[in-house]
Amino acid sequence: MEEPSILDYIKSRLNPQKYPRVELPPEPEAPSVELAVRPERPQAKEAAVEAHRLPLKSIAALLLALFAQASMGLGDSPFLMLGGFFLLLAVAALAWAAVSGEWQAALPRPSAETLDAPRLNLFDLAVGLAFSILAFAAFGGLEFNLLNLGLLLAGLAFIVRAFWIAPPWQDRLWAMFQLRSWTITINLQTLAGCLAIATILFFRFYRLVEVPPEMNSDHAEKILDVLRVLNGQRLIFFPTNGGREALIFYLNAALHSWFNIPLGFMLLKLTSVLIGLAALPFLFGLGIELGGQRLAWLATLLAGVAYWPNVVSRFGLRLPFYFLFTAATLYYLARGLRAGRRNDFILAGVALGVGFYGYTPDRILPFVVLVAFGLYWLHNRSMTRLRFVVASLLAVVAISLVLFLPMLRYGLAEPDAFLFRTLSRIGDVERPLEEPAPWIFLKNTWRALAMFSVDNGEIWPISIPHRPALGVVAGGLFYLGAAALLIRYVRKRNWLDLFLLISIPLLQIPSTLALAFPAENPNLYRAGGAMIPVFLMAGFALDGLINSIQAATKTLQGARLAWALAVLLIGLAAVQDYQLVFDDHYQQYRMASWNSSEIGAIAKEFAETIGSPDTVWVMGYPHWVDTRLVALNAGFPGRDYELFVDELETTLPDTRAKLFILNKDDQAAADALRQMYPQGWLSFYPSKTPTKEFRLFFVPPQSSEPGSTTD
Repeated sequence: MEEPSILDYIKSRLNPQKYPRVELPPEPEAPSVELAVRPERPQAKEAAVEAHRLPLKSIAALLLALFAQASMGLGDSPFLMLGGFFLLLAVAALAWAAVSGEWQAALPRPSAETLDAPRLNLFDLAVGLAFSILAFAAFGGLEFNLLNLGLLLAGLAFIVRAFWIAPPWQDRLWAMFQLRSWTITINLQTLAGCLAIATILFFRFYRLVEVPPEMNSDHAEKILDVLRVLNGQRLIFFPTNGGREALIFYLNAALHSWFNIPLGFMLLKLTSVLIGLAALPFLFGLGIELGGQRLAWLATLLAGVAYWPNVVSRFGLRLPFYFLFTAATLYYLARGLRAGRRNDFILAGVALGVGFYGYTPDRILPFVVLVAFGLYWLHNRSMTRLRFVVASLLAVVAISLVLFLPMLRYGLAEPDAFLFRTLSRIGDVERPLEEPAPWIFLKNTWRALAMFSVDNGEIWPISIPHRPALGVVAGGLFYLGAAALLIRYVRKRNWLDLFLLISIPLLQIPSTLALAFPAENPNLYRAGGAMIPVFLMAGFALDGLINSIQAATKTLQGARLAWALAVLLIGLAAVQDYQLVFDDHYQQYRMASWNSSEIGAIAKEFAETIGSPDTVWVMGYPHWVDTRLVALNAGFPGRDYELFVDELETTLPDTRAKLFILNKDDQAAADALRQMYPQGWLSFYPSKTPTKEFRLFFVPPQSSEPGSTTD
């Protein structure tokens, strides 16, 4: 129907009998000035204030924590007290922000309501145990071979199948590979993730050839063990140099054989850097378990650029294995306990078992796993959860024990070699304890807990002596994150929060148990497993700060401000860590280590021109260069160029050109050489490194006729 017109209205009024009545619409009410105008102005003003409000208490807590870390890092007693005071104020400000509702920490991920049934295939378990027993017997030769490895892997496969529950994602994974085309979405988050990965790779590989610059005697021992592997030895455990786990030597040998990387420092450094990098994806996974992807990225990026893991990973030894297997074991453990998935515990058992072949401090991980299961049970007490915990713990123990069998066989056959490195630190095998063991342990624990902000120890090859293990930003965020995690635990009673706090002193035990050598504590690599919860807490604090700013401002400008602050903090951390790794530690290491690469280059040039690899010697001198490293840097791994004055006569029968390399202060060797080879001449070699000069004594080749020489 069409809307009535004014004409229709007039007609209905003039002739109502002929035309239908048309009514005018009601007139709208006039707006009230009091209701429409006055209340809007205060509301708009209030909204404007709300949009620009900042979480001042949270920001104050951050600034106080940064001041605390910077003050304590100076080391002197007045600054330590000042830093402690700032730290107390930071914790108080954070608690105030949390109580007032200003601090917005990430929420813990909810636990699964349904748990995998504690099923067990007894037939597969029995077959797996049978193969494992046969493998244990076959490892009697204390070496790996095809037979015992085959038996071990067969036993592992059956025991895994006994516990394994086929997950639904297998079907989805197969369907994904059957797709003819995939769609990749690139957005701002993807680009930010790529930038974070590129930054981490830069910090781990930049100047890897020269940082650190020189090998030491530990590296010489490692190269000799790699040579043993390449020459056919397949040891379960290498008893040389106090005893070392074998996995690193097999990885070095594989990289050398598969990619033709020469035996040397670069091979060792590349292997250890890759191991350190392999820990970061598991740290990322733990970050997701703790509070989501943003937290995971922040924690991983802070750890990726940090001085502590970077210096240890670049050193070229098996030390980063402690990072890797701690992160992998804890990640699968935390995910399994939250999601209730049996298969995660199988993977945790694999990480735990393989870790026994990585680095000696990994032996603490079984105790850490037991603590995790205990805390989970105390926070989730029910018969259903108890059955789940028992079945899950049984899976971890069974899988890790099968993988441990070769080491167990070696430990039973050679207990002294297997336990020497541990017993020499906790007992009086090498030296008596200076004080009662409990008292030393308590003092070591206190110093280890202070390593993050005060003193990371005095072992110069893998640290800058007596500076904090963390930079100003990472240290301040760590303490703030630890306090925030404790607050979240009090509120939410999430077992993972308490476990991460407790895990720090637990993972430092390999360092704090240096009772016979307390000067070796704190120690960046023996306490390296603590890196995982430390950087998780730092990421937790930074994520909470971003949340708090966004929640308080509730505007796009506020979100941008939060991210700008995060980028600024990470940038400041990266600048300081760059300085620590590529300048401070590099220069200190360069001045403290002997220039074996420089001496080796001289030996190499001589051997490839007028001399021979057999006519180069380095005169032995107390506390000087490792002569095996000189030969290694000259391109002759496995040789030892050391020669003492009383052995000089053994060089006389060789008439070829000879080169003797001397310490600049070794006058006795210089006099003996002049007397034995009057036709030779002594020269001074100015090193590129101050105070590392050395001397060369060259003997020209001799003819077979007495009294004559040849050019």
